[in-house]
Amino acid sequence: MEFRILTEQDLESLLELYKQLQPDDSSSMEDSKIVWQEIEDNQDIRYFGAIDNGKVVSTCYAVYIPNLTRNNRGICFIENVVTDKDYRNRGLASKVMDMAISYAKEKGCYKVILQSGNSRADAHRFYENKGFDGNTKKAFDMRLE
Repeated sequence: MEFRILTEQDLESLLELYKQLQPDDSSSMEDSKIVWQEIEDNQDIRYFGAIDNGKVVSTCYAVYIPNLTRNNRGICFIENVVTDKDYRNRGLASKVMDMAISYAKEKGCYKVILQSGNSRADAHRFYENKGFDGNTKKAFDMRLE
């Protein structure tokens, strides 16, 4: 098992894994390659993954956001935490998230935030075990679809 920052060579496998997270996503490979180029051009975004024989089996991404409060210390937003259904309960997501948290520390962030669906109790326990507190803030989102 290899743990590293994902690259364009991982894109097809990453998109296959994301189908487990968002089965209705119908993005084309061509469009995804365009977006991936934007991601690679942005030094504040990192995709982390666990790779087994060339297959991305666990991932999350982290976005560093500069901030003018908290002594100009930024925040890091983690999103799309997913592990292949055949690889769960092996500690892979924990290691991948540790990579994202280390990235936040390297960038000097004062906090890391993430959101999780209200009904995902198992995921919530996992995040709490990683040190996240689900009671300090209330998250809101606005779907623009």
